[in-house]
Amino acid sequence: MRKIDVHSMRLFLATVRAGSIARAAQLEHIAPSALSRRLADLEHALGAPLLVRSPRGIVLTAAGELVAERAGRIEAELQTIVRDVQASTGQVSGPARLWANPSAIVGALPERLNRFVTEHPAAQLQLHESSSAEVLRACLDDLADVGVAVRPAEALPSGLEAHLFATDYLLVVLPAGHPLCGQRSLRLAQVLTHPLIGIQSGGALDRLLHAEAARLGMPLHFPISVHSTDAQCRMVEAGLGLAVMPSSTASAYAGSRRFVRRALDEPWAQRELCVFTLRKSPQPAVVAALVEALRGD
Repeated sequence: MRKIDVHSMRLFLATVRAGSIARAAQLEHIAPSALSRRLADLEHALGAPLLVRSPRGIVLTAAGELVAERAGRIEAELQTIVRDVQASTGQVSGPARLWANPSAIVGALPERLNRFVTEHPAAQLQLHESSSAEVLRACLDDLADVGVAVRPAEALPSGLEAHLFATDYLLVVLPAGHPLCGQRSLRLAQVLTHPLIGIQSGGALDRLLHAEAARLGMPLHFPISVHSTDAQCRMVEAGLGLAVMPSSTASAYAGSRRFVRRALDEPWAQRELCVFTLRKSPQPAVVAALVEALRGD
């Protein structure tokens, strides 16, 4: 049987997830030509083409779909073996899969991660940005070892542990000179009389605003929706609407004189960001160390 290189298999999975050889090469810090050779070697070892290459990206063949599904299981099992061995030895090293929402990433997370990697240089941190709902799902599905996200209003899903990461207040961001700038704080009913710039439809904040607007019996008007916070702030700056966002995000993206920030005077405007883990005993040492580094309580 021809030798199958595990590293080439991992690069194949990276290519499948990225959707193109060029993008995967960039993410894996390898030259596209070298990555292409690795994929060709893997196809030769398996005796079947796995990808159809085109300028628009890659498409999996039937064999490629089979290999991607099996290789994903193998990769997960290898990571489990590494974590289980580390849990038995207490060694703070190896991979730690961290998923975090945007508020955490632009807030206190980078500084805490810097301390973690400084204290534990053998740890291999893998950071993935996603919405709060997706972070919780990744923890439950054991795709993430640690998650940082908004604590859900409903009961915490069974099997998850939560520790306080930070308190993140909601603010209203307005363009300088807006009529509401004279207020020291704003109620949601005042905000809803003006257009809002939407972001992350279906996310935790989006669901919260829709629920509270419905409770007030007022429409939630999003004339413009965007996919990033910097785009959202740019729309506010141009006077196209207001935005409700976490204080950490507002500090990072709306801290100049072109914006005015006002507290949202609502009891639900104080949100908790938490560190989530799937309940395991024992936890791998690298995961336990990461949780300890991230906890704010």
